[in-house]
Amino acid sequence: MNAFAQSSPSEPVTSHPHAPTGAAVSPSGVQRRALADEYRLDLGGRGRPRSGPHGMAGRVGVLLYGVACYALCLGVFAYAAGWISGIGGLTPTALDAAPGAGTGQWPAAIAIDVLLLVVSSVPHSVMARPWFKRVWKRLVPEAAERSTYVLLSSVAMMAMFWLWRPVGGVVWDVQNPAGRGAIYAVYGAGWALLLLATFLINHFDLFGLRQVWLCFRGREYSALPFKTPVLYRVVRHPLYVGWLTLFWAVPTMTAAHLLFAAGSSVYILMAIRWEERDLLAAHPEYAPYRSRVGMLLPRGK
Repeated sequence: MNAFAQSSPSEPVTSHPHAPTGAAVSPSGVQRRALADEYRLDLGGRGRPRSGPHGMAGRVGVLLYGVACYALCLGVFAYAAGWISGIGGLTPTALDAAPGAGTGQWPAAIAIDVLLLVVSSVPHSVMARPWFKRVWKRLVPEAAERSTYVLLSSVAMMAMFWLWRPVGGVVWDVQNPAGRGAIYAVYGAGWALLLLATFLINHFDLFGLRQVWLCFRGREYSALPFKTPVLYRVVRHPLYVGWLTLFWAVPTMTAAHLLFAAGSSVYILMAIRWEERDLLAAHPEYAPYRSRVGMLLPRGK
């Protein structure tokens, strides 16, 4: 989700979609080369990609791989919508399923669920870090790096869908039809906000499709132009706001759902800290933006 703005053909400047419009900083020569290696910016002008498949068969393979990873991710997102909400038994498994035979005692169920939450966070917390990307690019084609991240994140979510253990117990249960309808409307709004936030950044770049398409066409990956979409002028992390909304907007909150929502919320707060630490290191102009725009809630004037 990082982007670069370029003030002149010979002097790149760094920027980020979360940062204020027009903010730029000219890094030193050493920093330029480090950032170029990290974010695939070509300091020498346009040309062939520095890594990745160059033959047509290899480029087709990377494209098909990226499309397959994206299709799997869409299926996981669709399943998650039913799994989290439990509306009408849309999915074979559900977050709020009642404990049944073979589910075991609640201490064991909680231990398994916590382990699943930790495992599902690994792709997001580790693979998104700059140090991991530097190592990862030696093992997979550079154009397929993001698609592989999408694949592993999807597999981790699928494991959670399949292995999650009900705990039992109800924290709250809204029975009023109007109240339930209102809560489900907020839940749907959370998904809409999440989807909109991805398109404001660049949906296809975020999920790796742009990278594999450019590779297929034999074109070098080019960083996205700097922009601050509407929602990013209100809060710094609207995508996370969407996730938090759909975690908590449920008419029936079971103990298992509370564990999932609380654990996921804690992880998001930790992930924001790690992400912004990386952003501040790579983009000094992010600091004034962070002081001006709220993290998850709008900041008063």
